Amino acid sequence: MTTVHSVQPPPTAIRPRVVARTGLYAVLAANAAVVAYFFARAGFASTALIVLGRLAGLYGALLMAFQLLLVARLPWLDRRIGMDRLTSWHRRVGFGILWTLLAHAVFLTFGYAESSALDPVNQLVDLAETVEGVLRAVVALGIVFVVGAVSGRLARRRLAYETWHFIHLYTYVAVVLAFTHQVAAGTTFTSSSAARTYWYAVWGVALASVFVGRLALPLWRNWRHQLRVTAVVPESDNVVSVYMTGRDLDRLPARAGQFFLWRFLTRGRWWQANPFSLSAAPDGRTLRLTAKAAGDGSAALRHVKVGTRVFAEGPYGAFTAMHRIRPEALLIAGGVGVTPIRALLEELHGHAVVIYRVASDRDAVLYDELRELAHAKGAELHLVTGPASPDKLAPGELLKLVPDITDRDVFLCGPPPMMNAVLGSLRELDVPKPQIHFERFSLAG
Repeated sequence: MTTVHSVQPPPTAIRPRVVARTGLYAVLAANAAVVAYFFARAGFASTALIVLGRLAGLYGALLMAFQLLLVARLPWLDRRIGMDRLTSWHRRVGFGILWTLLAHAVFLTFGYAESSALDPVNQLVDLAETVEGVLRAVVALGIVFVVGAVSGRLARRRLAYETWHFIHLYTYVAVVLAFTHQVAAGTTFTSSSAARTYWYAVWGVALASVFVGRLALPLWRNWRHQLRVTAVVPESDNVVSVYMTGRDLDRLPARAGQFFLWRFLTRGRWWQANPFSLSAAPDGRTLRLTAKAAGDGSAALRHVKVGTRVFAEGPYGAFTAMHRIRPEALLIAGGVGVTPIRALLEELHGHAVVIYRVASDRDAVLYDELRELAHAKGAELHLVTGPASPDKLAPGELLKLVPDITDRDVFLCGPPPMMNAVLGSLRELDVPKPQIHFERFSLAG
C-alpha cells in the first residue's frame, strides 16, 4: 500500500540555493578583505616580488580553509546546493590553491634571490634549511601538486575511485603542514594578536566543520537510528531493493530525492560505501534503496542477509522538493534513475507529469509502483521505450507530451548521456534554468 504525502511547496521569494550560494560568496569575500587588512597592517616588504609572494600565500591559506568547508558535508549547505555542485566548486578551488601556493613559492624565492648572491634553486634550498617552517611548506606544496595531478580529467578516468580517494586524503596532511608553516614563518600571522586570533579562528572553524560533518554527525546518527536490513527484494534480473528499519526514523532529516552512502556491515563489505538514492519517500518507519547491478558493490546487495547492520552517511543532495518554484512538475527518469523520481512523486504536491525512458518494457523497474502512485496522485505517466536513436526526448517530442513544459519545475535523473540530451532539449525549449533540477551522483562514490 502506497502512502501518499502532501507536502506544500516552499515560499519562492528567495530560492534556498541562491541564499546558500550568496552566503558562501559573502563569507569568502569578507574574509578576503580581512586578510588584505591584516596584510597591510603588517607592513610591506622591500621588493614587489616578496609582497606578491606573501599575499599569494595568505590567499592560498584562505582558499585551503574554504576548501575544507566545501567538503565538510554540512547539512545546511548540502540540502541547498547539493554534493555534486559543492564537489565541483571544491575541484575549482583546489586548482586555485595549487596556483596561489605555487605563486607564493616562486615569488618569494625569486624575491629573496634578488637580494642575495644565490640563484633561485639554491635560494629555495637555503630558505628550507635556515627558516623554520619552510621545509614543511615545500612538502605541503609537493602534496598539493600530486593531488592536483591525480585530479586532472585524464588521470581521474584511469584511477580507481578508492585509489584516487586514498591519495586525496593526503590533502589533510598538506593542510596541517601549511598551517604550521604559517604559524612559524608567517609575518602577517605574527604581526599582531588580532591577526593571530583571526587565523586560528579561520582554521578552527574549517577543521571543526570537517570533523562535525564527516565524522561526528554520521557516528551520532548511526548510533541513534541503528539501521538494520529487514528485506531484500529482487525487482528484476539485475535490480534489487533493500528495505531497512531502525529507531526514531521519524527524526532522520531525509527527504525524497536524497541519497545516502551505504555500508553494509558484513565481513567482506563493511569498508565499502556506495551511493544509492532512496527509492521511496521516508515515512518515519522504513527506508528503501533500489539499485542496479552495475558493479561489485551493487551486485552484492542481492546477497545481503536480513538483520545485517547498516552504516549510512547522509542524507545528502539537493534533488528535493525544497527547490520547487512552480506549482506543477515534470519528472523525467531514465533507467534506474527512476528511484529518486519515484520517491519525489510520492512527496510532491500539485499536478505532475512523469516520463520514464527505458530501452524496453522489461527494463522499467518499479513501473507497477509508479503506475499505482501516479493514479493515486492524479499524475500523468508516460513510458517511453525504444533505442536511443532517434531521440524520443528531443524538444519536439517533449513538447508533444508536455505542452506547458515551460510552466513546470523539471526534475531529471538518469544515465549521463540521457541527462545531457534532455538538458539540451530543455534549453532549446527555453525552460527557465531555475526550474531545472538534477544531480550527477557519480562523483559521490
